[in-house]
Amino acid sequence: MKKILLGLVLATGALMAADGAEIFKKCIACHGPNADKIAPGSKGDVTLAGMDKARIIEQLKGYAAGTADNGGAKAIMYANMKNFKLTDADIEAVADHISKLPPVK
Repeated sequence: MKKILLGLVLATGALMAADGAEIFKKCIACHGPNADKIAPGSKGDVTLAGMDKARIIEQLKGYAAGTADNGGAKAIMYANMKNFKLTDADIEAVADHISKLPPVK
């Protein structure tokens, strides 16, 4: 019985795990399907593809808090973070996905 319950808990956790690629679909209008597009108004002509995961998490949490500032489109990111209602697990998953995309050369 304990094994069955443990199996159900693990299966439920796997089903509820955030899907970074799915979450990122909300971002492709500005960042491109492979995170290789320079977002409107961003500073430094930086793309997200291959960016360090910790940096992405820091930035997303900053946008969620209304403190990050990477250019003129920050208001869009502030609004998106409020509208998307991403959890810490969602942020972790999407940051992991983006960090594994091939960087722009």
